[in-house]
Amino acid sequence: MLKRLSLLCAIVIAGCTSGKSNNPDSTAAASAGLTGAGSTFINPIMTHWASEYPKDGGISINYQSVGSGAGINNLIDHTVDFAGSDAPMNADELARAKAPVIHVPAVIGAVCVGYNVNGVSTGLKLSSQVIADIFLGKIQYWNDKAIASANAGVKLPHEKIFTAHRSDGSGTTAIFTDYLSKVSPEWKSKVGQGKTVSWPEGGLGGKGNAGVAEILKQHANSIGYVELAYAAQNNIAYASVQNAAGNFVAPSSESAAAAAEAFPMPDNMTAMITNTSAAQGYPITGFTWLITYKDGPKADAVKKFIAWATTKGQADCKALYYAPIPQSVAAAVAAQLGTSSAAK
Repeated sequence: MLKRLSLLCAIVIAGCTSGKSNNPDSTAAASAGLTGAGSTFINPIMTHWASEYPKDGGISINYQSVGSGAGINNLIDHTVDFAGSDAPMNADELARAKAPVIHVPAVIGAVCVGYNVNGVSTGLKLSSQVIADIFLGKIQYWNDKAIASANAGVKLPHEKIFTAHRSDGSGTTAIFTDYLSKVSPEWKSKVGQGKTVSWPEGGLGGKGNAGVAEILKQHANSIGYVELAYAAQNNIAYASVQNAAGNFVAPSSESAAAAAEAFPMPDNMTAMITNTSAAQGYPITGFTWLITYKDGPKADAVKKFIAWATTKGQADCKALYYAPIPQSVAAAVAAQLGTSSAAK
């Protein structure tokens, strides 16, 4: 298990809202705390934030790790105050929301290609085409020459590949399939990108990142995708993946940050950042967004928490295997929220 980062002191956050709220119900509504739901990708750091934010003068945060799709549906149904999602809301979801929402990038994370292969404890290298062909069912054995060619000196077994994927509506799936759609025309035409897809190879589905991690632990010769913190927590080996520059790069907070910095952020802050052009960037990288309604009874309180998470809360990222958002993105977040990004 990860060691929980302990902060040395509590600092009362100031300047998180620009002036007093114009909503007379906001203070009373926020007094009961905030509820959120969604991404399992962000859950390790969200759990930490929920513990630390009240110590820094904030209100209580109750976050349920139910998957990005379920979190967005809960937000649309007004059963939570904010959603966590590794994919921005699509056109149908925005239409169902019936009110303006804001997307705020909260952290950057790497989606690992985790594996459990007999005799291969570390050091596996996989190209983008190999990953796509494995999940398309075109590569079925671990000692296939397409895998072996990038892994000289590694004794790969002649064992059938067992694939694992998410069974729930998942932002992690959205990141992984967005990447595959960019690197494989066949994947894009046959399967496509989204929080849920029809997996051509079948395999076994797990609920949440934790569910996929458990499948990888239990099934020999398996391969699947999980967020980096879950791989680290469960001692799951993960591959170095060949990026667009031709380099094999391992997932890490540093390689995820390099990937993110290569992408310009649009005004609505909903960029998918897979298949980076950065030479040392990890190609299966994505943002997790905190999504909330622009206006509402708890809008000010939610924005205040998001402002804290995207400033002071960023200090906790690397210890939990995430990358902090770039300064340029932090400034854009502050402008959108109407807050200050100066104090971190």
